[in-house]
Amino acid sequence: MRPSIIHQPWRLLVIGVVYLLVMFLGHLPDHLILFPTKAPIDPGSAVRKTVPFQNGELEIWTAKSRRAHEQGRAAVFILRFYGNADRADRWAALEADMWSDRAVEIWGMNYPGFGESTGPARLSRIGPAALAAFDELKRSADDRPIVPFGTSIGATAALHIAAHRPVAGLILHNPPPLREMILRQFGWWNLWLLAGPIALQIPRELDSIANAKTIRAPAIFLLAEKDEVVAPRFHRLVVDAYAGEKRVIELHGALHNDPIEGASLADLNDALSWLLPNVSSPHGM
Repeated sequence: MRPSIIHQPWRLLVIGVVYLLVMFLGHLPDHLILFPTKAPIDPGSAVRKTVPFQNGELEIWTAKSRRAHEQGRAAVFILRFYGNADRADRWAALEADMWSDRAVEIWGMNYPGFGESTGPARLSRIGPAALAAFDELKRSADDRPIVPFGTSIGATAALHIAAHRPVAGLILHNPPPLREMILRQFGWWNLWLLAGPIALQIPRELDSIANAKTIRAPAIFLLAEKDEVVAPRFHRLVVDAYAGEKRVIELHGALHNDPIEGASLADLNDALSWLLPNVSSPHGM
């Protein structure tokens, strides 16, 4: 027996209510975008510290370059934000070694819900967590320069800091404009019924384009030529919006997660001398 016409509007209403509840109350963007991991990782020589945050704590992993160890103190601090599904305990010590002759100290933050940082993993918590990490680092750094360095989604955190705190400069590796990516790259196949509500729920703190327009600090952009995750045309939206002086390093042939090495590493080292002209920069990164 076919349902009566009277009952059909009620079914549509129920479907509509369920759709709205799932879209706006189910933390759908968090589940679709964030991929937290908690499995133990060998941090090498990195040192763990914690920062109080929203009735819990943030996990920070610190590591000094060889030159910083020799001099007994760092000349510059790199506040590091890694990509989605990645962790500071995996990279902090390895990256400190990469800086070689520069007296650098890395502070790498695990996002809420990642590693031993208190959960839950929420996009809305990334911006406030980044500011909490910066403020804690500022107390240790005194007047020494702090450079937020963000990769992929980490670039949204770095931009949020630079829009609200004084920084010496920024390093942004494959920066994603999240809202624009969701609408333009994923909206067509679902007629924007899924992409539209998700884009609306991206926290304004993580609006890379809006933040970029307000920042006057110098920035280095590292852009993978063949990025298969954040298409290069989306990188360029952030670069073009950036108000401060900038240098762009094209990572020729690189995919999204490829390491910075070879000629690109040499280009980055040269750009660092421009970014931090008053900080001693001997010969290598």
